[in-house]
Amino acid sequence: MWGSHDGIAELQGRQVPAGGPEAELWMGAHPSAPSVVVRHGEQTTLDALIAADPGRELGADCAARFGGRLPFLLKVLSADMALSIQVHPSRAQAEAGFASENARGLAVGDPARNYVDDWPKPELLCALTPFEVLAGMRTPADAAAFLDALSVDRLRPLARGLASAGAGPQDLGRALESILCWPAGDRAELIADVVAACSRVTAGPYAAACAAVRRIAADHPGDIGIVAVLLLRHAVLQPGEAVFMPAGGLHAYLHGTGIELLANSDNVVRAGLTGKHIDVPELLKLLDPAVAVPARQPVVLRDGVASYGTQVPEFRLYRVDAGDGTIDLPGAGPRILLCTEGALVLRNAAGETVKLGRGDSCFVSAADDAVSGSGPARIFLATVGAPLAG
Repeated sequence: MWGSHDGIAELQGRQVPAGGPEAELWMGAHPSAPSVVVRHGEQTTLDALIAADPGRELGADCAARFGGRLPFLLKVLSADMALSIQVHPSRAQAEAGFASENARGLAVGDPARNYVDDWPKPELLCALTPFEVLAGMRTPADAAAFLDALSVDRLRPLARGLASAGAGPQDLGRALESILCWPAGDRAELIADVVAACSRVTAGPYAAACAAVRRIAADHPGDIGIVAVLLLRHAVLQPGEAVFMPAGGLHAYLHGTGIELLANSDNVVRAGLTGKHIDVPELLKLLDPAVAVPARQPVVLRDGVASYGTQVPEFRLYRVDAGDGTIDLPGAGPRILLCTEGALVLRNAAGETVKLGRGDSCFVSAADDAVSGSGPARIFLATVGAPLAG
């Protein structure tokens, strides 16, 4: 299990669980794990609450745009070891893949499925602690330089191809395919050579990436993904920084605790570093090696309110720093709030109030209209994104 033992417990101010690691805390209406909601003393689940009156809870526009479904899912993700190497589909790819697997008779719960629904899964990860990621692919020149620095004979042909004049994203895709489809009989020696080479690199521009490879090899011995990660960009996000993963972006999260906001889907196509279903041909079909994944800083919109801008219709993430006075919260329609520091008193248009402490979250319906809060506190607020133009 890749989850950490203390990240989520520390955020919620409770004892570290004795039963094992905790990987994710979900806040949303995904049918596989909907959040529990208490309203006027009555308890239900968020998906049931929305289904009973989508116009009230989501607002007429959101309900119409997304078929009565809350379009986003907010998570706290806390990792102590590498998650799988993966990509997510676009909406068109998800619809086609879901229909194809249905036509083949694969049950929705079949572990061999890639597509459990017909939704895309863009996602934004915002660090709460230093968060180590592999996100997006290196440029061909950078990948070639890294492979050259390792001096692994079996990888020299790939390095030469990536270093050649005119090498582009398509060459990165072919290099990834070569690694993921490496002959089974030669994989163990290749992996051993790569790990040994990374052990020799203790300084220079690739030292941190090599250290990550060594840790990944310890957690996933014998996995060809150990070699594939050489082609991915390595970075450590500092608290408050974020990365956005659009469709086709290759990534693997390694270590840290952060907030993940994604479209309300569980479509993941994997290629390694996992015991779950792997489908290399499908991943290569979805892969866009040109996807750039720079670290994002929040953009300040007004005092106390910053946004992690994303051009997707399913979600948008805000960070709100509320002082002792009152601050109007951003966004409209359905919102999910998570308090990560301090405590916050919320007030809706009807004058109803609720208090959130550190680690607490709540759902704000469209019917709550304008909502204000007073702290001091820091909260993250997820809401619906703007419709795509055209």
